[in-house]
Amino acid sequence: MTLLGDAHTPGASSRATGDVIEIRGGRPLTGQVDVRGAKNLATKAMVASLLGETPSTLRDVPDIRDVEVVRSLLEVHGVTVTAGDEPGSLVLDPAAAKSAGFEEIDAHAGSSRIPILFCGPLLHLLGQAFIPDLGGCRIGDRPINFHLDALRRFGAIVDKQPNGIRLSAPDGLHGANIELPYPSVGATEQVLLTAVRAKGVTELRGAAIEPEIMDLIGVLQKMGAIISYEPNRVIYIEGVEELHGYDHRSLFDRNEAASWACAALATDGDIFVKGARQYEMLTFLNVYRKVGGDFRITDEGIRFRRGETPLKPVIVETDVHPGFMTDWQQPLIVALTQANGQSIVHETVYENRFGFTQALVQMGADITVHPRGLDGAYRRVARRELEQAAVINGPTPLHGADIVVPDLRGGYSHVIAALAAEGTSRVSGVGIISRGYEKFFDKLTALGADFDVVG
Repeated sequence: MTLLGDAHTPGASSRATGDVIEIRGGRPLTGQVDVRGAKNLATKAMVASLLGETPSTLRDVPDIRDVEVVRSLLEVHGVTVTAGDEPGSLVLDPAAAKSAGFEEIDAHAGSSRIPILFCGPLLHLLGQAFIPDLGGCRIGDRPINFHLDALRRFGAIVDKQPNGIRLSAPDGLHGANIELPYPSVGATEQVLLTAVRAKGVTELRGAAIEPEIMDLIGVLQKMGAIISYEPNRVIYIEGVEELHGYDHRSLFDRNEAASWACAALATDGDIFVKGARQYEMLTFLNVYRKVGGDFRITDEGIRFRRGETPLKPVIVETDVHPGFMTDWQQPLIVALTQANGQSIVHETVYENRFGFTQALVQMGADITVHPRGLDGAYRRVARRELEQAAVINGPTPLHGADIVVPDLRGGYSHVIAALAAEGTSRVSGVGIISRGYEKFFDKLTALGADFDVVG
């Protein structure tokens, strides 16, 4: 790998931003990558530190852009964030927490949707909160009405303004009975972060139960919260008067682990993902084996590679946990372009997550997207009004192309497709990948990828 004008390379030109790379494909990815804490846990645990009356220590924090955004937002609210006693750890001290203005919040939030989760803690701490217009990846409608409805049930007053939403709680927040119409991860996190300090008991029905949710519950329990859950997606939270700081090691990032596993399939490589664990990846591992992938599980991680026979087609339906994660389908589709036969991926979580397949078709893949989904007697996941389906016929040779990254997981999938393709690809907009993949270029280099950072 060559850094052409990389701004982080001594003596290099300052013009490079790490946002455009040229990839020479056709080379298997082999070697080891380490995965640290999950983006979807670490950022929420950082927000939870606002609830404590003493400092918190979070360990195995990934060095990614989303963590930088949350750190900035905490600092503009007066939280002191410093390095901890080991690499990848942060100490978060909310002793001087304060209100922040719209301009500060908006400037640091960027396209992140994380500010919505500050609402409960800030309402408890300061009696008010502000949410700027929210962004995020272009993967479909991600309304915040679940969040706002829940906050209203706790007693918050929601005032929609031209530049965002201002919330207040002059009489404090109280426990509530809340039923989510869909097991939204974000809305479940919102209820947890709000209910732990609300007066009385909160009963949440239709909750998300992803491993990252369970890890967040563990964080809150360490802080002094009283939370119990039942197997039917019901969570009970007994509000307490005060919480203290925590010391917690983040759950590993199963999304990143699955991404590298799919990269091994797509490039006919052999990748050991250090830090990956079997339990949280059970559903993914079943599909991986059905496709024809091989894996070996150890105490240190999981080794992923192709099996001895050609890849086989599969039918996959994305769903909330314990189903097949929506974040897993995009890198998997790249591998499915090399399977012998017709695969079908039903996307039931987000309605616009197949936009990335346009670039794969440009590279030679045979993929047809059905914008209204497909029926089938085999269907197990309840159909949703806005679901889509992608039909992938393979195997098809992939060739190099000029590609523009659309979103985080789609961008990663584009890079892997380029690495699997014959010839040279130019991939633009790869900076967004740093939102969820730590030291992405370094890991590609460690796996033997042949690429240059050119802009």
